[in-house]
Amino acid sequence: MSDNAKKMGFGSIYLLGINGIIGSGIFLLPNQIYKTAGNQGYLIIFLAALATLLITLCYADMASRTTGDGAAWLYSYNAFGRFPGFEVGFFSWIQGIITISAEVAALLNILMTLVPSFKDPTVYKITGIAIIAVLAGICLLGSGVTSISDNVSSAIKIVILVAFIALAAWQISRGSVHIVSDSVKFQPNSAFNTAFYMYSGFSFLPIAAANMQNPEKNLPRALISVIVTVGIIYSLVQFSVTRLLGPAIANAKSPLATAFSQVFGQTGFVVIIIGMAISILGVAFSVSFSTPYIAYSLSNKHKLLPSFLGKDDKRQVPWLAIIVTAVLSALLFLTGDYIFLVSCVVLISLIQYIPTALSVMHFQKTKSPGFNVPGGKLIPIVVVLLCVYLATGVAAKVWLLIIIMLVIGTAFYMLDDHKQS
Repeated sequence: MSDNAKKMGFGSIYLLGINGIIGSGIFLLPNQIYKTAGNQGYLIIFLAALATLLITLCYADMASRTTGDGAAWLYSYNAFGRFPGFEVGFFSWIQGIITISAEVAALLNILMTLVPSFKDPTVYKITGIAIIAVLAGICLLGSGVTSISDNVSSAIKIVILVAFIALAAWQISRGSVHIVSDSVKFQPNSAFNTAFYMYSGFSFLPIAAANMQNPEKNLPRALISVIVTVGIIYSLVQFSVTRLLGPAIANAKSPLATAFSQVFGQTGFVVIIIGMAISILGVAFSVSFSTPYIAYSLSNKHKLLPSFLGKDDKRQVPWLAIIVTAVLSALLFLTGDYIFLVSCVVLISLIQYIPTALSVMHFQKTKSPGFNVPGGKLIPIVVVLLCVYLATGVAAKVWLLIIIMLVIGTAFYMLDDHKQS
């Protein structure tokens, strides 16, 4: 069997993208979207999907021009040189670290509806750190359980969401829905930022380009298909949960589980909470596994981080990058709650989207062999303006943390012991 035959085809790439995007956001954030957009939250989610699609078109264009793995940082490296590429790559690693922290926080937020002791701050923090440590320990064992975890968590989350949409359709057909006017003050920037987090996982998909068959053609198609699919699912879920719960959604810790409990009682609530927890834990493990490899690749293969992060064992497991990633994830987990971590991920995502759009404009004089962004520079310019707009809605403390990360990243670059001229 050829090496290419062992790589992922379009179907596998598509499912990997679905699993990477559908995380804790759709389970925990419908209430936050309702608080800022009211009954029209599903429209905000749909518009966020359209905005993400524009960004995806830029990624698809650059993916058509790039054969290596690396995504945004590699695009910036090719377009603007070593230091811009390093900074974007460093933030890609940090995005993964914060995503681990956010998913663990989401897991505990889900479980505290069943285990009240998790509401105690000390228990919450100790448990979160323990989960991150266990995930890192499993990652040190190698890649054997990764595909199993991905498949199980992907199957569970899809079953939950499809079942929820079917439940809503059944209730609507019976007239058991809430169609009431809301008095929510519309906050478009906040609503968009929250909805944006739900799609941020798409940027991890191009990182695995080296393991794909014909990535120049399959990756652009998969990126666009994944965003369209997820956008439809998210919009239907938000519409459904709003109609099933009405204004009560604003105070629901776990909106989907609360809606299930109205029909199936406490048993339905417990079953759906356990399913959501397994799904989120699967995503947390998947990100815990892939994130250290970003640092490892940047250090070992591309020489963009200090060489100590490229240390591995005889199985090529990046043990030091796994440990450093886990320690940083634990520290960030202690800095804030789930919503704070979500805001951090959104801002770091914007930091990657802007240089990717600028890279498209940089290379637009030459046609790519696969996909080319239509409309010349129009879409990249819209993407840059959109990202700047969204960045203005991020809280000051999030900006402070990102600025600190920028300073740390620059220090890493200055101390790089295998920096090329």
